[in-house]
Amino acid sequence: MDVELRAVHDSDLPVFFRQLNDPEALRMAAFTPEDPADRAAFDAHWRRLRSSSDVLRAILADGDVVGSAAVYGEPGEREVTYWVDRAYWGRGVATAALRRLLAEVPERPLYARAAADNEGSLRVLAKCGFRVTARARAFAQARGAEIEEYVLHLDG
Repeated sequence: MDVELRAVHDSDLPVFFRQLNDPEALRMAAFTPEDPADRAAFDAHWRRLRSSSDVLRAILADGDVVGSAAVYGEPGEREVTYWVDRAYWGRGVATAALRRLLAEVPERPLYARAAADNEGSLRVLAKCGFRVTARARAFAQARGAEIEEYVLHLDG
């Protein structure tokens, strides 16, 4: 499967919104918007993101938009994040996309966070060189409870 990144287009946003409202993906991601079905809030969020200096990319697999990836935050504290359509889980798409994003954004350190039970995301991050450096507890909106999360770190 050919995995590429490109700038986010307006036409990607309905795809991202649909992906954000997949109940199984929401549960796995855990740390999500308060109301993922609020389209106005979603649109406002993406307007803010697209006007920032953050690095935002659409993930394409064989030419189809299948998710998004980003690096955001203040220098020295920047984090990576990604979302891949559930139909593409376990097929190497997230790993390939994150590797491309890391090549595009050479600054280090970079951080990531994942629910402690999100084994798929933790595997992706480990394959890309991230190492767990801390554990924390935080409220996971999609689960309606405080859960354990891992903080991961990638050095140069």
